[in-house]
Amino acid sequence: MTTGVPIGEFSRLCHLSAKTLRYYHDIELLVPAAVDATSGHRRYHPGQVGDAHLIRRLRGLDMPLAEIRQVLAEPGEPERGAALARHLDRMEAELARTRDVVTSLRRLLDAAPPVTVLYRRQPPLPVLHVAGRLRRDEVGDWCAVSYQALFGGLVERGLDPAGAAGATYSSEFFEQDEGEVVAFVPVPPEVPPTLTLPGRRYAVAVHAGPFADCDLTYGALGSHVAARDAALPEPIVELYLVGPQHTDDAERYRTEVCWPVE
Repeated sequence: MTTGVPIGEFSRLCHLSAKTLRYYHDIELLVPAAVDATSGHRRYHPGQVGDAHLIRRLRGLDMPLAEIRQVLAEPGEPERGAALARHLDRMEAELARTRDVVTSLRRLLDAAPPVTVLYRRQPPLPVLHVAGRLRRDEVGDWCAVSYQALFGGLVERGLDPAGAAGATYSSEFFEQDEGEVVAFVPVPPEVPPTLTLPGRRYAVAVHAGPFADCDLTYGALGSHVAARDAALPEPIVELYLVGPQHTDDAERYRTEVCWPVE
């Protein structure tokens, strides 16, 4: 007696078209339980419905076929669940990035108010610092770890920072999408600094909102400097007046962008 259900019936069970099922058979993603040697008709076991449902949903999430094959090959439910969780984590991160880009585009479409530019001469600044050569996409995670270490070093001494934490970004970082970044925290006199930032004169503007939109303030401030001043080829300094260490709401971030000028 022939077992299983024909492809047409199986397509109704799992909501995958016969054409799609034939394709999944051809690439050995979902192989029928039996294939008639004479007619080539495919028959599926009802126990394959679960895999078919899983494939359909994962394709709806744009999971690559190669990754779906790996999920189906996992030996048990815990391993399969772990593989799915990793994919969902990646999707959630991508969704968050998409939301950030959409928000940033809406800001770009809105008429942005002109930035207020002030000038400040910063004396040499003793700091604790961490330096690294980074790609642009590495900065966020690197900063989170670096500031945790820098603030932790002061907490161990029972001390507060002597000013806003910040970072310097080399010209190479912007030109090559990779370069030196220095994260720093100003220290009180009783703490030996690991670095003293040189004194400089800066044109300064405050960026309000998420770091993803900081390029808008860079553009406005840099244009102001280009029209009125002589920029120095020194690192740009960002001071995080209100940042992730103060609030989880990125809309409340306030970042001073300091452009070195003659």
